[in-house]
Amino acid sequence: MLFGLGNWVWLVLDALPLAIGMFIDQSALLLDNPTQLNYGIAVTDIDGDGAFELIVAGFGERNLVLQWQGHGFVDIADATLADDGRQAIGVAAGDLDGDGREELYVLNTDRFAGRKRFADRLFDWQDGWRDLFALPQNQDALNLTAGRSVAWVDRFGIGRYGCLVANYGGPIRLYEINSDGMLADVAPEAGLSFVTGGRGVVALPLVSERMDIFMANENGANFLFRNQGNGTFVDIATMAGVSDPYEHGRGIAVLDANSDGRFDLVYGNWEGPHRLYLQLEPGKFRDAAPAALAMPSRIRTVIAADFDNDGYEELFFNNIGQPNRLFGWRDSKWTAIDIGAALEPRGLGTGAAVGDFDNDGRLELVIAHGESAAQPLSLYHTVANTNYWLRVLPLTAQGAPARGAVVTLVAAGRVQMRTIDAGSGYLCQMEPVAHFGLGANPAIDFVEVRWLDGRSSKMIAPQPNQLLRVAYPQR
Repeated sequence: MLFGLGNWVWLVLDALPLAIGMFIDQSALLLDNPTQLNYGIAVTDIDGDGAFELIVAGFGERNLVLQWQGHGFVDIADATLADDGRQAIGVAAGDLDGDGREELYVLNTDRFAGRKRFADRLFDWQDGWRDLFALPQNQDALNLTAGRSVAWVDRFGIGRYGCLVANYGGPIRLYEINSDGMLADVAPEAGLSFVTGGRGVVALPLVSERMDIFMANENGANFLFRNQGNGTFVDIATMAGVSDPYEHGRGIAVLDANSDGRFDLVYGNWEGPHRLYLQLEPGKFRDAAPAALAMPSRIRTVIAADFDNDGYEELFFNNIGQPNRLFGWRDSKWTAIDIGAALEPRGLGTGAAVGDFDNDGRLELVIAHGESAAQPLSLYHTVANTNYWLRVLPLTAQGAPARGAVVTLVAAGRVQMRTIDAGSGYLCQMEPVAHFGLGANPAIDFVEVRWLDGRSSKMIAPQPNQLLRVAYPQR
């Protein structure tokens, strides 16, 4: 309601007292927080200690690796990961080589579209971080097309991921390690090498039992790539009703928005109507976004997460140069709710991510800013409450986070579903943990994890208020 009304809106907002709302500002805990152009944020275990760090893409500045050290977040990036002066925007992590430790893909873009000067980075831990694209044998595989988002795709369900790059004005790339130990773009053989205006991308078992891909595009129809079970994909976006050909997609989130046991899509269109596509039957979607949620904005990242642990996910819309928005499931409908300090009416939002870094069972929200002007990061937390929670971290057979796995929790007559985030929605990647709020009820019937190859593991009546690390089941 405030959009496009001119500078007087900001004067009115500045004069209003700030209600508590959902979020309180904890940015003072970001002890290393330079004012610079920041874009995407990813969450992965950079130092191999079992805890997760925030990786922030710096554009023309250093990348940050922010580690929670009990009293605040401190930048631990070495010179290789900091990569000072590069133009990083998209970032995501996944286990490329099956060694149990995630690699980090950093997408650099110095052009709006088409051919660029700065190639991407693919950092691998080899007794120190090393850029695989810098190796002589991988020079022919360089991505020199401007891109936006990155996601990791395990197309065969074997715990080894390829890195999918949503390029803009050039073909989609899917990087895997071939039989010669070299990086290879396998997008053509996988049926993915479309030339796009690629913006946001997510990968999960959306319309099949394997890892499917939804890509929101600009200046063209979206893609919904169904995994055919043999490592190849087919685009079914038009048949599924999600092609949305006249809009310009950005951030994407996945959730079971109507509690019917199927994943749905919510995403933002740049200055166009936002969508809430309910999957009413397998592979068939219908837009059910209420007017307040659909209202156009200068959208960036969209996040679905249960911030207050009431058992229902909220939807966070991060905008650039306009107030952010928050929606909750209230009285059996999606309703705008008070966002509190995370309103950020003057924030130049470029990316956002969530994770529980201080291990208190409540999710933190970190927002990056940039593009049109340098701004520091913001950190938000919810007000403490007594709601119960459970966090589930599934692992691959190799011991890495099982990105794309599906986790189901049954409690108090309700079924909740989460997928382990593989990136990126738009520029970003969330923590690889299924976070469940339980409200006032501590009793859990069971939790089930389903891996991408169909194997599953069920835990009966786990205790709440803990992180469960779930190993891959051996037959």
